[in-house]
Amino acid sequence: MAFLALGINHKTASVDVRERVAFTPEQMVQALQQLCRVTPTREAAILSTCNRSELYLQQDQVEADAVLAWLADYHGLSLDELKACAYVHVDDQAVRHMMRVASGLDSLVLGEPQILGQMKSSYAVAREAGSIGPLLGRLFQATFSTAKTVRTDTAIGENPVSVAFAAVSLARQIFSDLQRSRALLIGAGETITLVARHLHEQGVKKIVVANRTLERASALAAEFGAQAILLADIPDELHNSDIVISSTASQLPILGKGAVEQALKKRKHKPMFMVDIAVPRDIEPQVGDLDDVYLYSVDDLHEVVAENLKSRQGAAQAAEELVAAGTEDFMLRLRELAAVDVLKAYRQSAERIRDEELAKAQRLLANGGNPEDVLAQLARGLTNKLLHAPSVQLKKLSAEGRVEALSMAQDLFALHEGTEKP
Repeated sequence: MAFLALGINHKTASVDVRERVAFTPEQMVQALQQLCRVTPTREAAILSTCNRSELYLQQDQVEADAVLAWLADYHGLSLDELKACAYVHVDDQAVRHMMRVASGLDSLVLGEPQILGQMKSSYAVAREAGSIGPLLGRLFQATFSTAKTVRTDTAIGENPVSVAFAAVSLARQIFSDLQRSRALLIGAGETITLVARHLHEQGVKKIVVANRTLERASALAAEFGAQAILLADIPDELHNSDIVISSTASQLPILGKGAVEQALKKRKHKPMFMVDIAVPRDIEPQVGDLDDVYLYSVDDLHEVVAENLKSRQGAAQAAEELVAAGTEDFMLRLRELAAVDVLKAYRQSAERIRDEELAKAQRLLANGGNPEDVLAQLARGLTNKLLHAPSVQLKKLSAEGRVEALSMAQDLFALHEGTEKP
């Protein structure tokens, strides 16, 4: 019995390779079923994100090459190309790897929380595909438990390390009550979407999204109950905005010093917090010279992110220790589970012998046998049959010179307990 974790990630493969090895949601169920059908894999789950594609497997014995060959063939890559950037972890290292991934310790952004939800989704999809069994299922549950402990007992996820979150954190420092603030978001890409989500979570109810196309702005605005406008409408909206965060792909500035000056006059110089996340910049640098404007660039935010990342790295050591403890605990329980299977088989064998000898004794009593003689024969029969197989094996081990096995047998049968210690 073996656990495997294999695949590629942002550390080992370029984005071009990662794109080619990624699984779409529509492929997952069929891919899992095919993987279990054509490779020596009993249980399987697939985690596929923008930064990694990993397979978590349970096999009778390690057959990583067969799985890598399937993965290369499934995505139309050469096996050599895949092997050049793939990694394979086995048994306790596979367990440790899964727990590190779920805890955000193997992420591009240390401690990022989204990966745990993605792992839970991969587990749910594998259950839907019927490719999860009792062993891999136990491993996933242990992984989720360890990741939860890491989140609860360490500060690895406390300080924001995304530019979007850093922008909102700075806004909270300027405005004591964000719920009463009005935000203008310029752009509708991934970063602005994250900013909108963070603002919404902080209780900001009045959000306006400005974009080159109204359709894109409307789609984002609908998600957070916001208002959508065109870039051309910004001058009419700017004076209403306490918070302005911009991230577009424009090659020229969208907000100039003159437009902001006019907005400040209409606001009667009520402060404005502005963050320019774009490269090239969306807001003219001269805007920062204006009184009552707090303008931050993407470089300013990177300083905040770097400081917070340093704090997370300090918590990472404690998280690694929790992962090590989680790995050791799971492997211990797994070994105990193996012993349970052996004990179950041994008990079944002993109960079969018992039933046979009991049936023989009952027949003798029914035929008028002396009860004392029958009981004595029952005891001898049970003793002889229960000791037969161990006796044969012990003689064989002794003849082969396997002294360590004989010592283990003494421990197994507790043969030291009745002897006096010197």
